[in-house]
Amino acid sequence: MSSPNPLPLDRSRLLIGMIHLPALPGAPAHDAPMDAILERVDHDARALTAAGFDAVLVENYGDTPFHPEQVPPETVAALTRAVSVAIAAAPNHPVGVNVLRNDARSALGIAAATGASFIRVNVHTGSMYTDQGLLTGRAWQTLRLRRALNLDCAILADVMVKHATPPAGATLDDAALDLWERGRADAVIVSGAGTGRPTDPTRISRLRALLPGAPLLVGSGATRDSARSLLGAGASGLIVGSWVQAGGRAGSGVDPERASRFVEAVRSVPPTVGID
Repeated sequence: MSSPNPLPLDRSRLLIGMIHLPALPGAPAHDAPMDAILERVDHDARALTAAGFDAVLVENYGDTPFHPEQVPPETVAALTRAVSVAIAAAPNHPVGVNVLRNDARSALGIAAATGASFIRVNVHTGSMYTDQGLLTGRAWQTLRLRRALNLDCAILADVMVKHATPPAGATLDDAALDLWERGRADAVIVSGAGTGRPTDPTRISRLRALLPGAPLLVGSGATRDSARSLLGAGASGLIVGSWVQAGGRAGSGVDPERASRFVEAVRSVPPTVGID
């Protein structure tokens, strides 16, 4: 099944804007009516695409503490509604979903039901120690399910994901090669230590040299001021959440003015900077 709006991973300076959902039904902090949550999804999707973002990524950001792997049915149902609203609000843009903390199976199910163009997977190959315990990648399962569902849905996968610690002996180079060559991820995401924390440009440069043909996305900490250095280090795109939200705070909802300022800063970077 082909997505009507495939994610253009061959584009340089790909901009993906985050929709950080409030706590959904069943989560400990859930207190907002579902209709209010969906109104915010509609607002955020419209604000991001009007500002010039190429794609939108929806995630259950407010559902802490996260389930380590499979989320319950009420979370899948709420996310399906949220992704459907985002697709309707951004009809000509790719929309993706990340089911935190690491439920790629449900993410693919949501994509099959809604027509979402891509998913994000925090631990696709290897293992990482997190506040949910040890998370282990299930690339073997995820790719086979995508094939069984006949989905044209890109898999964006983190290497040594944020809010996590690698096992002893693991190296960034080996993890990235496994992710790209053996895990068959469609794009590799590199991040800082946590949400909103800066990504080290030297890590980007290192991975760009290691994986010259891979779409390489920055997954945290991109700001209006750091965009030039991140692109110059070899990033082919940016996933942006905290900086474009109200007050620069993750989870506070998209600020249209900040989103526009961010896009203007990226589009003003000369073509000689980055991978153009």
